[in-house]
Amino acid sequence: MNHSKAEQDAVAAQWVAALAELFIDAPRPVALHEPEIGAEEQALVAECLASGWVSSVGEFVTRFGDKLAALCGARHAIPCVNGTAALQMCCLLAGVTPADEVLVPTLTFIGTANAVSHSGALPHFVDAERARFGIDPLKLDDYLARSSRLEAGGARNLASGRLIKALVVVHIFGHPVALDELAAVARKWNLVLIEDAAESLGSTYKGSPVGAVARLGALSFNGNKVVTSGAGGAILTNDDELGARARHLTTTAKQAHRFEFIHDEIGYNYRLPNLNAALGLAQLAKLDDFIVRKRVVAAAYIEALADLPGARVLREPADSVSNYWLNALVLDNEHRGLRDTLLEATNDLKIMTRPLWRPMHLLPIYAGHPRMPDLSIAENLYSRVINLPSSPRLAPLLAAARSRAP
Repeated sequence: MNHSKAEQDAVAAQWVAALAELFIDAPRPVALHEPEIGAEEQALVAECLASGWVSSVGEFVTRFGDKLAALCGARHAIPCVNGTAALQMCCLLAGVTPADEVLVPTLTFIGTANAVSHSGALPHFVDAERARFGIDPLKLDDYLARSSRLEAGGARNLASGRLIKALVVVHIFGHPVALDELAAVARKWNLVLIEDAAESLGSTYKGSPVGAVARLGALSFNGNKVVTSGAGGAILTNDDELGARARHLTTTAKQAHRFEFIHDEIGYNYRLPNLNAALGLAQLAKLDDFIVRKRVVAAAYIEALADLPGARVLREPADSVSNYWLNALVLDNEHRGLRDTLLEATNDLKIMTRPLWRPMHLLPIYAGHPRMPDLSIAENLYSRVINLPSSPRLAPLLAAARSRAP
């Protein structure tokens, strides 16, 4: 449907007015997602400082990992310096080598692709699906059937001759992907399934916490995540051998000894510092409350913006419970040209909104990498999705704004 400029301007003005009304009483700027640091965090960090154990060894690292494992239903959670490092380790633990390729969504934060690159392999970009924004399992299976040959160690890319070793799925904005279907594709093509759960701590898929459903998973605790340790990430696995190897590799591959420094392979200095773990441990105690309030924020957006013309708020899949890390306003196709108008207007009002990440295959650094020939869904979503402020602290403000509405 074609709309005149006046009609498009009127639609954009209605969107901006609706968002401005929701935040009329909010102090500016309204952050996209900000951490909440309270007395509990300050107390544990102070305790860590007083102990003198502030680097990569200490009780808080151990306690943080144990608490994460329990929350995620994993046998092992190995804290790391950040989510990208954790995901890189997942690739190496999966047996990925510089001779291999790894399937990743083109619609993701660059850390997903960079983690594969850091492991020495090539990211191989695949398309999204409209409902969840994750990898489309049917399209992926069809693509592999046309472009690959099944081998014992994975799928051989007929164009490059390289082996595709693993499949990394990303739970976009905290909404779980179609894990069962994607796991079936991974099994069919002998791929190691890896979950990039950086955005989805606390989300569940068919009753199970995401991140530990696959053989390997990675979390992030950056300052903009649901729970933060300042910086930080974690490797999740239910495999005892992989868990032990992850701990060994992330601590410079140092063998246990009373006083000698003996390293049996080239390892990585990726262990999370005790000081960060203390902050993260206090944050984990608040995870349930954070998610309750974030779901209040999501419900307020869904209700308040339900009648907006030409747009909708992305909802969690029916088979999942999402942490709603970031809420997303999805513009109809005929209004996607208004994306930047809305971004500019809201940011002018000091309401921090942002577009989706630019798809990886559209970045010059990844333009020549292996990819599906058709990545049109990801490109389309990029052109018409806007992220909205989603901090837990916004829950009472948005609930009050909804109560004032007629």
